[in-house]
Amino acid sequence: MYLTFFSGAGWQGWDVAAAPAIPERMPVLVDDDLRFDDDGGVARPAVVVNRWLRELPTSGAPASATWAAYARVLRDWLEFLGGLGVGLFDGREALKQALGVYAAHRADGPVAARFAATTWNGHVSVLSCFYQWAVAEGYAAAVPFSYAQGRAGFAGPAGPVRVNLARRRTPKAHVTIKYLEAEFAEMFVRALAGLRPDGVADEGYRGRELERNAAVARLALASGLRRAEFTYLLVYEVPALPRAVGDLPVALAVPAGVAKGRKPRTTWVDHATLEAVHRYVGLDRAASTAGSSWRPPPRWGTPLQVSDSDPVGGRRLLPAGRGAERGDRRRGGPDAALALYLSKADPLMVLRDLLGHSSVMVTETYLRRLDTTRIYRDAYQHAGATHGLRAHPAALAEADAEFIGDGKGF
Repeated sequence: MYLTFFSGAGWQGWDVAAAPAIPERMPVLVDDDLRFDDDGGVARPAVVVNRWLRELPTSGAPASATWAAYARVLRDWLEFLGGLGVGLFDGREALKQALGVYAAHRADGPVAARFAATTWNGHVSVLSCFYQWAVAEGYAAAVPFSYAQGRAGFAGPAGPVRVNLARRRTPKAHVTIKYLEAEFAEMFVRALAGLRPDGVADEGYRGRELERNAAVARLALASGLRRAEFTYLLVYEVPALPRAVGDLPVALAVPAGVAKGRKPRTTWVDHATLEAVHRYVGLDRAASTAGSSWRPPPRWGTPLQVSDSDPVGGRRLLPAGRGAERGDRRRGGPDAALALYLSKADPLMVLRDLLGHSSVMVTETYLRRLDTTRIYRDAYQHAGATHGLRAHPAALAEADAEFIGDGKGF
């Protein structure tokens, strides 16, 4: 079966009275023998599919890329049915059996033919829409899918919905949010600094602003700054480096103008990361900017303008016409940070403030989308390694004994 795309260019030379009423770039399926009907003038399945495709622009799918994607789904389905000797509009039982074979083929067949769950679900949705249209138009006797009743709701009361049982389960929402494991995060920062994974300089790499890139990446990873927040962070707003190295984090104020929702918040950064930022500011950045008269070219747009700078902040002209904003660094050292932590007894409230959320409900929703089990596990392992804690053999034996007899023992 061939898949081509319609073009009306030069239609005046065709043997037609007027321009064809077919949208440009509309996909067209053609059988291998280049025929559109059988003896007796009966339209072939490919012709019926083409009719459905031509109705897509008025059925909620105005993009030509969507037409092409839908056409490929139907083409693959038609070719697979042909290999089984099943027609596109055969009886429901024959089509259900063919659908089962097709699902197994896309899940456990040849590697090149396998679909991820999301891709398979997309194909199922397209086929379901097509067969519902075919039944309404009288081409098919029934839809070859089975459905179950469910309930769904968003920003309101839940209502009944039909669930296609041919769909595969997909990961929960929290699984789709990933974070860099510690070793990958370190490798990422080293790459930005022009280093190989083992920390040795990569002689074949000649990037620019290596110190800046590595320092900002470390700052973003350590403090949780969002993209806009660290993009428009001023050098004057970097917290002062404490005189003594300690275990307590250093407060980093995020001004309202660059924070999400224009809500100022305070986050935290560890001493080693802050030291790397100060090293870049005091050495590499100072050497690059000293005596420089460079200005960005006009094609780059309006540069970030800073005025009224002093040791505790500066006034910036914010992007996208959001006005001027002065970001003042909050004064205080490790003792002030510890006092702030202790003043907020509820950890959820502390996390709400760190993330800059408007309410605890937002923070709870955010936590449900994270793999908190892994986060707690990593924190536990880090604390154990830091303080020299090791699991005692007797404790391990007692814990294992709790699972004996329920199929979970080791």
